[in-house]
Order: sequence, then structure tokens, then C-alpha cells
Amino acid sequence: MRVALFLTCFNDTLFPDTGRAVVTVLERLGHTVDFPQEQTCCGQMHFNTGYRPEAVPLVERFARTFAAYDAVVTPSASCAGMIRDSHPVLAREHGSAALQRHVAEVAPRVHEFTEFLTDVLGVTDVGARFPHRVAYHPACHSLRGLRLGDRPHRLLSGVKDIELVDLPAADSCCGFGGTFAVKNAETSSAMLADKTGGVLDSGADVLCAVDNSCLMHIGGGLSRQGSAVRTLHLAEILAHTEGATP
Repeated sequence: MRVALFLTCFNDTLFPDTGRAVVTVLERLGHTVDFPQEQTCCGQMHFNTGYRPEAVPLVERFARTFAAYDAVVTPSASCAGMIRDSHPVLAREHGSAALQRHVAEVAPRVHEFTEFLTDVLGVTDVGARFPHRVAYHPACHSLRGLRLGDRPHRLLSGVKDIELVDLPAADSCCGFGGTFAVKNAETSSAMLADKTGGVLDSGADVLCAVDNSCLMHIGGGLSRQGSAVRTLHLAEILAHTEGATP
């Protein structure tokens, strides 16, 4: 099986260690992972802010870049949802018949990281060890878009020496929402305050999720409160083994 990593522009710019963690885990499981250099943004920013025609070249580029792969793995539920759900919409609205065919072929091969591990590879124990108290935040796209369900929890439960703690009001939004946090700053800040309060009440040392955008937002709020709680993408926890430093 030919596997490619779609890192996403957000992670490539701000959280490259997450991509390295994905590769570490997949290589540990015996898979070779390619990183096509031609990859760029999936177009989610354009689509969500109403620039739908402007997103089409990015849809074309994605389909062309990843056409040769059996599976495309991404550490972003929001980008996985954009590709699987919205690329076909954009191809129908503004693309050619050829683009619609290409998107129909490539989009179903795109998997969020925890989906790929549990559903495609059929594993929940990836040989990780992480001796810390961890809470999981189910980001909106993972919870309501991809409907990941208990997949992340199953993977976390397979980590040696981890202590999983419940996050109060876990299914509430953190308030980020991309440009929502900019356009509706006061509402976003109020939602963030509720979320960071829940994190602190959980007693966790580490908060994890499958979207770094949410973790950036929550981590910023925690930092401004002087909290020592760290935020880590779930992939980075799964990449952690005996003697490794996260």
C-alpha cells in the first residue's frame, strides 16, 4: 500500500513535529510514508470564508498531487473533512467533469490519522508509552464532522502507563473555528474560558486532540493563565516511547 502524508499548511508552518510523529508511528508499524513536495493548502480557509471559486485550483492541485497513492493520511480532522466532504462540492460547482472524476477517486482515500490506524490498519496499540495524566478534547470537526467516536480513546487506552482523565463538557467547542475567533473575538474568548476551565478542573498534565488549531487556541488560553498544562497532538503521544522526550 502506497501511503502519503498530507501534513496541511497549518501544521507545516506551526506544528511540524506532529507530521514527524505521524511518520514515526506509521514506520514503527512497518509502513513507508511519502511526503509529496507539491502539496499545499486544501482550500478550507477559502471555502469557509466564501471564496469558493478561488479554492478550486487548490482542489485540483490536491487531486493531482495525491492521485498515485492508495491512502492519504492527515493529522487534521478539519482538513480531512474538507477534502472528503467539500472537495466534491467544489468540483461540481466550479470544476470540469474531469476534475469531478479525479476528486471522486482521490477524496475517499483520505484518512484522518486515528481513522487510518483503527479502521484501515486495524490497530489500537502502537507500542507507545506516555506516563502522564492526559485529557482528550474532541474537536468539533472530529466529533460532529468525521464522527470519530471512540477511535482516539481506543488508541490512547493502548498507551502504556498513561492515565486518562475525563474532560468536563468535553463536547463543547473551544471557540476557535478558524476566522470565527477573529470575527467574533468576545464570543470566542468566552467559549475559550469555559474550555480552559474544564481542562484545569480535569487535573490533566497534558491536553491532546486531533487538530492542532484547537490546541493552539486552548494552549494560548492556558498559557495566559499561567497554567503548566501542555497541549500535544494525539500523534505525538502515540509516537512517544520508553526514554523519549515529548
